[in-house]
Amino acid sequence: MSELLDPTNDYVFKRLFAEAPDLLVDLINDLRPDLPDIASVEIINPNIEPIELTGKYIILDVLARDGKGNCYNIEVQVRRYGAWHKRGLFYLTRTLGSQLSAGEDYQELRASVGLHLLDFDLFTETAAEREQAIWRFEMRDERQPNISLGNVLQMNLIELNKADRLGLPEGPLRAWITFFKHWQEELTMANIAHEPVKRAMSRIRELSADEETRRLAFVRERALRDEVSFLNDARREESSETLRSQIKLKFGEVPNWVENRIEQADHNQLKGWLRDILFADSLDEMFKQ
Repeated sequence: MSELLDPTNDYVFKRLFAEAPDLLVDLINDLRPDLPDIASVEIINPNIEPIELTGKYIILDVLARDGKGNCYNIEVQVRRYGAWHKRGLFYLTRTLGSQLSAGEDYQELRASVGLHLLDFDLFTETAAEREQAIWRFEMRDERQPNISLGNVLQMNLIELNKADRLGLPEGPLRAWITFFKHWQEELTMANIAHEPVKRAMSRIRELSADEETRRLAFVRERALRDEVSFLNDARREESSETLRSQIKLKFGEVPNWVENRIEQADHNQLKGWLRDILFADSLDEMFKQ
């Protein structure tokens, strides 16, 4: 049997849910348990263009509309980059703004809901942040947060790693978290009783058995790794140039032995030297380690 594909690969994620609207309905309902259930959705962007698999900074999201006209943007994120939340807000507000045609009543405006599954920890600054994995952002007053402008614009975030570590109460949401974090663990998944997650596992097995799907999932994964490598190289190059400039300002020309050390260093080492140069009295002292 072929190794199972990872549902947090965004190509696999989109194939999994865009081709099975009933499963997407279950996912939406289970991720928003305190809001009224939806009965059906129309997938707005079912196709995956070839450029989407290899293009940099492209997100393979799933756009859907329910029977009442509410719109949903569902996506999985496996890596954190600086402006991801701004991109999410941009597309969410664009979805909201595109609902009405000229002359239509604002009363006809329906909700635009973002559902983002994050395969990394986002909020980690305080103890309270580290103990929360499920987040919902709406338009609320700063001093009286119980006063809101409604939930027509709403972004929901689920930090998968943190939710898995914290151990959510038994129920559909926990079953989905287990699916996204432990899909490859046969014994763990065998204990999941939630029917939609069991269907999702069947879909993953079907997709994993298809050679073309496996190939395209690999193409997407390779493109994401290349993107990360490109960003890391860019950060390293920026840090090394900054370090050279600071060495010249403080100590004069960069000697060959220091240049060799800089060329061989990774980004974290360069960051350390950028800190150390503020206090070092000589290059020998700075690079003694």
